[in-house]
Amino acid sequence: MHYMHELRLIHTDLKPENILLVSSEYVKLPSYKRVSSDETQFRCLPKSSAIKLIDFGSTAYDNQNHSSIVSTRHYRAPEIILGLGWSYPCDLWSVGCILIELCTGEALFQTHENLEHLAMMERVLGPIPEPMIRRSNKGAEKYFKRGSRLRWPEGAISRESINAVKKLGHLKDIISRSVDSSRSSLTDLLHGLLSYDPTKRLTALQALDHPFFRNPT
Repeated sequence: MHYMHELRLIHTDLKPENILLVSSEYVKLPSYKRVSSDETQFRCLPKSSAIKLIDFGSTAYDNQNHSSIVSTRHYRAPEIILGLGWSYPCDLWSVGCILIELCTGEALFQTHENLEHLAMMERVLGPIPEPMIRRSNKGAEKYFKRGSRLRWPEGAISRESINAVKKLGHLKDIISRSVDSSRSSLTDLLHGLLSYDPTKRLTALQALDHPFFRNPT
């Protein structure tokens, strides 16, 4: 990602489907779970961790005209939903969502509607900063009331939508259910990648220099 951004390119559609293993070779290891007392289940681990990024169909130069909507919904940054414009930081938000999905096995924001998506963000990350709300475009104003509070749950389209938001927890709790508590540096990294304010979000270079990657043990 840092290499792309140095070239002034923004991928805009980072998601697990667009990140491939370079090699298809793997090893089979016994799993802790057994199907039955006399049958062992196996898990496949790649021999190499090398990956490649694909699908540059939506990639844009930073100085090009930008579409108002980019990124696949589950990995879309808040500044895009609020109509604030977007740049390199939208890729890093997507990376944060992908890392959580790799930890839990599920997409973090499983939604197809903007208000529900914003409510999920607030459930996981806390309130959206008021300055961002005040600067949002007219299309996003309908998601808020009195200028700063999300119109939720009264604006929900269904009871199922409310329940989908309720079942989410704070970011730290989500990670602690899937990762050893001693890896607190991962939670810190994710907070940096999922900062609402794109100007405060970690850059690709800052993320690479984070203790989670510098001290992996």
